[in-house]
Amino acid sequence: MFSKIVVVGSCMIDFTCFSSRLPKPGETIIGKNFEIKYGGKGANQCVAAAKLGASAAIVASLGSDTYAQEYLKIFKKENIDVSHVQLQENQHSGIAQITVADNGENSIVVVVGSNASLSPEHVDLAADVIRNAAILLCQFETPLETTLHAVKLHKGYGLSIVNGAPAAKNVDSALLELCDIFCVNETEAEVMTGVKPLDLSSMQQAIEQLLDKGCNTVILTVGEKGAAYASKKDKTIKMISTTPVKPVDTTGAGDAFLGALAYFKAYHPGLSMDECIRRACVVATESVLKFGTHASFPTRSNLSSDLFA
Repeated sequence: MFSKIVVVGSCMIDFTCFSSRLPKPGETIIGKNFEIKYGGKGANQCVAAAKLGASAAIVASLGSDTYAQEYLKIFKKENIDVSHVQLQENQHSGIAQITVADNGENSIVVVVGSNASLSPEHVDLAADVIRNAAILLCQFETPLETTLHAVKLHKGYGLSIVNGAPAAKNVDSALLELCDIFCVNETEAEVMTGVKPLDLSSMQQAIEQLLDKGCNTVILTVGEKGAAYASKKDKTIKMISTTPVKPVDTTGAGDAFLGALAYFKAYHPGLSMDECIRRACVVATESVLKFGTHASFPTRSNLSSDLFA
């Protein structure tokens, strides 16, 4: 039984210290709290889709440590197929060392670890699973040659969504041309185009530049304002607004959006792009009302049944 959504992407473990302020170079300060959370854009997006009821699989690379074993348990709990997760000998899983100050400032050091070992050969071992997926979902947190290879393998079999995160300046035009939907937020769009998308006019400018680079359809997520999109066929920008809420924690909202977009594209293929984006915005908005990433992603039972009609 093949999964409808396959994610080729990253798994990260976040080690977060909370303190009154950020330490100065060479200074040791006493923190208030410490948390270990399981993240990574690939894993987050896969969990977000699975929580909505999607049949999902992840192609990923973890290390030979206890965190990898814990991550496998998390995936299995969400009924995610882990048969193409490789454990790399003598490597640690990807980690992020995060310090968060009371004023919201943070400093982050990311060590990609085993994520760097996600190779095109690894993708080849999952070729059947990838080709049989209705949706392939990838990001920029693992080697881009591997992402490109996965998109090439999936071409002609289903719909591919590539999330240009974290931000990258020079992206292989073949990747942009091959994927069906390219999704970025304001920061990522600015890095790729030099345009800060603040209003409809600058959003249009940023999206047009991405279409000129070879993208077929571009979705630009703009936080509480919702999302804007346009395509090669219709370059007129369409804005999908979202319901304003008082957010508790916006971490992972973009991943909730992408996991939901993949879900609606896979399970409701008859819906218009407007409607898929609108519904994905509802899921992302719901996620900012709780702390954390996985814990904040809503399940189908937490959402209005209208969303699945």
